[in-house]
Amino acid sequence: MDDCFEEADGIDEGIDEGIDGRQDSRPASDGKAPPLGSHVPDQPPLPTPFQPLSLRYQALLAGGHLVADAAQIRAVEALDSLQRELAGGGASRGLYLWGPVGRGKTWLMDLFVEYCPVPVRRWHFHHFMRWVHRRQFYWRGQPDPLARLAEELSAEVAVLCLDEVFVEDIADAMLLGGLMQHLFARRLTLVATSNQPPAELYRDGFNRERFLPAIAAMQAHLQVLKLDGGQDHRRHPGDVYQRYFVRGAGEPGILGEQFAQLSSRAATPKTLELGGRKLEARGLEGRVLWCDFAALCEAPLAALDFIALCDRFDTLLLGEVPCLASRSDEDDSGAGATPDRQPGAPRPIARGTEDASERVVAGDRVLPPLGARDDSVRRFIALVDECYDRRVPLVIEAAVAMDELYPDGYLAFAFRRTLSRLGEMQLARFGQRRLP
Repeated sequence: MDDCFEEADGIDEGIDEGIDGRQDSRPASDGKAPPLGSHVPDQPPLPTPFQPLSLRYQALLAGGHLVADAAQIRAVEALDSLQRELAGGGASRGLYLWGPVGRGKTWLMDLFVEYCPVPVRRWHFHHFMRWVHRRQFYWRGQPDPLARLAEELSAEVAVLCLDEVFVEDIADAMLLGGLMQHLFARRLTLVATSNQPPAELYRDGFNRERFLPAIAAMQAHLQVLKLDGGQDHRRHPGDVYQRYFVRGAGEPGILGEQFAQLSSRAATPKTLELGGRKLEARGLEGRVLWCDFAALCEAPLAALDFIALCDRFDTLLLGEVPCLASRSDEDDSGAGATPDRQPGAPRPIARGTEDASERVVAGDRVLPPLGARDDSVRRFIALVDECYDRRVPLVIEAAVAMDELYPDGYLAFAFRRTLSRLGEMQLARFGQRRLP
């Protein structure tokens, strides 16, 4: 597939067979699905000899690789119990871990995946929904396509792990209600992480009643466990490896030097295609890409585009990052006005913010207004999320210090996770395997 990533040849998210109408774009006449692996690059890990996960965790603690955390220990006990049930031939309930950023949810899930005794597939939630939409397209015209999806997935794996479950799209919400019920009916075990409990997912979303069956299914089939030991483990000390630089007005930039060190060549401007759009790069060499903030975060790109970038590149450099907080005269420019709310009028609180680990019942409260740059901020958040999940180092040159990027605003909750992840990217251990 690397041939699809030459400069100007395009990064095409629809190249998989059976997805874009080219080869094998409809179900076979016998109604059977082609092998799932032909549509999902990462095959499920083979079952491993049974080793109690808790023993591995205790060994890491004893070796000084981890900091003791009572909440993590409770989660390990729950995962250890699930692991034993799976090794014994089945599991009555899966597990849903939720809590604030930096508590170790993703790390614990990856530890579980490594020691899972049965076939397992681990997906970031965005990647999972991309697969669901593609496979639904493949099964179009067939009776109950969601049942087909559940059937082919459960035929490949016994456990599905979904990291960072967060629902904000009505199409995703409508699909998940039926899909979750089909997956659980086939006794597939689900392990999930999120910043929110199931009951808070898609809070105040459009037609939320279409998503309620998914919530009910998760609550019935998953043990819901809050993970909040009061400390952000991403902030624990480690060897520093700076990847965030502040460039003052009139000062020379450092990304050219960084690019040359990473690629062994000087940067020259190049153009490549991303999702059918031309992307102007400051430098592109091998698996290293250097772009300005405007090219990636002010263009109409989405999470799927950032997935494609992390498929292709091992390191991303992002320059010309401005202060993302809007000026006070921009905040109420009318961008967030609706027929029921004119510029200058107070805005009610938006429930179910992505990083709201606890729901606060406090009546109507004033929410910071949408800023002029908030669309770009959303893309920046999605880019950092993808790089973090894929362990792709993101080298940034910005106009302000990290904690001054977005100090307040409409997306402040979600941006907390972004800052936590950018902080961990400044350590040498980032980009290596998650497990010590």
